[in-house]
Amino acid sequence: MIQISVVVPVFNEEESIPELAQWIGRVMNTHGFSYEVILINDGSTDRSWEVIQGLTTKNNSLKGLNFTRNFGKSAALDAGFRRAVGDVVITMDADLQDSPDEIPGLYDMITVGGLDVVSGWKKERHDPISKTIPSKFFNGVTRWISGIQLHDFNCGLKAYRNKVVKNIQVYGEMHRYIPLLAKWNGYGKIGEKIVQHQPRKYGYSKFGFERFLNGFLDLITVSFVHRYKKKPMHFFGLLGTLSFLSGFGITAWLIFEKIYSLSKGLKVREIVDQPLFFLALVALIIGVQLFVTGFIAELMTSNQSKEIEYKIDEEVNFDF
Repeated sequence: MIQISVVVPVFNEEESIPELAQWIGRVMNTHGFSYEVILINDGSTDRSWEVIQGLTTKNNSLKGLNFTRNFGKSAALDAGFRRAVGDVVITMDADLQDSPDEIPGLYDMITVGGLDVVSGWKKERHDPISKTIPSKFFNGVTRWISGIQLHDFNCGLKAYRNKVVKNIQVYGEMHRYIPLLAKWNGYGKIGEKIVQHQPRKYGYSKFGFERFLNGFLDLITVSFVHRYKKKPMHFFGLLGTLSFLSGFGITAWLIFEKIYSLSKGLKVREIVDQPLFFLALVALIIGVQLFVTGFIAELMTSNQSKEIEYKIDEEVNFDF
């Protein structure tokens, strides 16, 4: 029986992988944990996969997945989650900036503390200001929208009860919002642990400023999907109703104005010559279209699931 599964996405980290594997093994052996480490090579262009293959031949606790190309961190985590068998699943980055020494504490917070999710908080960061300032802003907005009071949604070092990762699906850039996905799926016992953040030892950061923009877009997406996935008509129907009533109200007013003016013997323009008429017409059409969109969305969401967005080329040390 495996107590801990460590899921590690890898992208061009050939220098750090051996040291990370040794560090994790040392921590696990010191504390007597049974464990597995799942290394997912996310389309690396260096020798990362060759390094992973070499390590797995020497240690059966190390397992490797190789993507056919770069599908992103969320896809790598999802693939690891699907194969993890440990009671507690811990995620960390491969760049040695997440310390494996935090694993026992995270494990205890799940097994002893009774939490479903524990998120690491890099209170003291070894990153340039170009990353720390946008990160603080991003985390503040995410706390406000999600209602989850975590300081560091971006921290790769997190721990989950196994049943949590088996009941969520991570895609796009949703890896930042796994605590939010867990909460919406009924796993609301979410905690936080201050963790040590290591200076980068090898290579350079693979993430640019665009990840924050993508993160905000995905936050909007995940919020919308959660609220309206099972009831899209509530969203489209409301907008359609407002649009249709606005168009109908403007049309009614134009007709009333013309009838009233004619009854008083006043000269008035034809309804079709007034700009408001075309605005009303557009509002009516949009209202009907939104209604139709809502109906179609209701039909489509009845029994749909998201298609897996990644392809695995090779696997090593897995029993299935």
